[in-house]
Amino acid sequence: MNRVVVTGLGVVAPNGIGLADFTEAIREGRSGIQFYKELEDLNFSCCIGGIPAVTEALKKRYFTDLQLRNFNASGITYGCIAGIDAWNDAGFTSSDAVDYESGIVFGAGTSGVEKFRESVYKLDDGKVRRLGSTVVAQTMASGVSAYLGGMLGLGNQVTTNSSACSTGTEAILIGFDRIQSGKAKRMLVGSSNGHGPYVWGAFDAMRVMNYKHNDSPERGSRPMSATASGFVPGSGAGALILESLESAQKRNATIYAEVLGGAVNSGGQRNGGTMTAPNSDAVRRCLRSAIDSSGIHPNEIDLINGHLTATVKDTTEVENWMHTLQRSGKNFPYIQSLKSMVGHCLAAAGSMESVAAIIQLKEGFIFPTINCEDIHPKIEKLIDSAKISDKAIKKELNIVAKASFGFGDVNACILLKKYQ
Repeated sequence: MNRVVVTGLGVVAPNGIGLADFTEAIREGRSGIQFYKELEDLNFSCCIGGIPAVTEALKKRYFTDLQLRNFNASGITYGCIAGIDAWNDAGFTSSDAVDYESGIVFGAGTSGVEKFRESVYKLDDGKVRRLGSTVVAQTMASGVSAYLGGMLGLGNQVTTNSSACSTGTEAILIGFDRIQSGKAKRMLVGSSNGHGPYVWGAFDAMRVMNYKHNDSPERGSRPMSATASGFVPGSGAGALILESLESAQKRNATIYAEVLGGAVNSGGQRNGGTMTAPNSDAVRRCLRSAIDSSGIHPNEIDLINGHLTATVKDTTEVENWMHTLQRSGKNFPYIQSLKSMVGHCLAAAGSMESVAAIIQLKEGFIFPTINCEDIHPKIEKLIDSAKISDKAIKKELNIVAKASFGFGDVNACILLKKYQ
């Protein structure tokens, strides 16, 4: 069984694009959530969200003019930028030869919704022949991995997974398994999600998004807070290069962290679990399995990078961790939510948050959960309030647990360790 390490990172987030900008943003507690007039004009109740500031000039650094012709798929754009950045960060470049030892698992919730809508209107107008030759590539579920595979010439498994909000964390575990078993030397893993009214509209209709902070967008995402009132939508992508330790050492690569293990499961939408709510027994089983597979003791976990969406389920998530770890009060690990700064980036959440977790392991700090100055009273009864900080903390970390939970009652958790 090969040991698996992280040798490259890439991120496209609402509060920062690229490692340097993103690291500075999370260290400072900088929000990327803004008000969008387009949502107000469409009568959205929640008119705020997180959209990465990707310019046309930035796109041209990654895509050819031919690729950008009639291109309209923000999720694929974000995924390709993050993926290429991670590949380059690991010290690799694309070549004319096929690399059969490297592959991709890059997840997505939806792909090319904007392009699909654009195409439907052309069909309604009877202009089928004017759809263009790139519609399929931009709207198929595996569009992001297909584009990345071609850009980088990767010849191992190239695929896209999709498991709602646990997609990114699941993608990391799929790549981890492939390297650990010796089926690949390197895997580009991650996930992306596009933005806009046709991605976010259904969630607004469900009344699960925050409508109380349209006049104060940066204060809208409030995980673990007593005044939390729904999630704020976000978008972007996170990407990691996973590599066997042997391969990384042979080429003297920079190693950010080691992936110790993890687990995925489902609650089967039973025992309280539904399409939109978790089965707590299944969540606890997933967390325990992830810890057991990593060969660590629960007391060794220094930080939990949570799912924590700023909904009523935040208290349940903290309670599930407390029962799983058998740690409470002052003995509970630090716990945080990146969503306070970027919103809930849906399928991109797990990978983007994993990048943030690894940065903290490497740099020795805990980023703040902003807007959580009024911790939910139910959470305060479970754990010491000092374990949730709305200010950055300088602290050396050894092990971080990252968990994600998604619609369909699906769960994923990974354990990351500072590389010694």
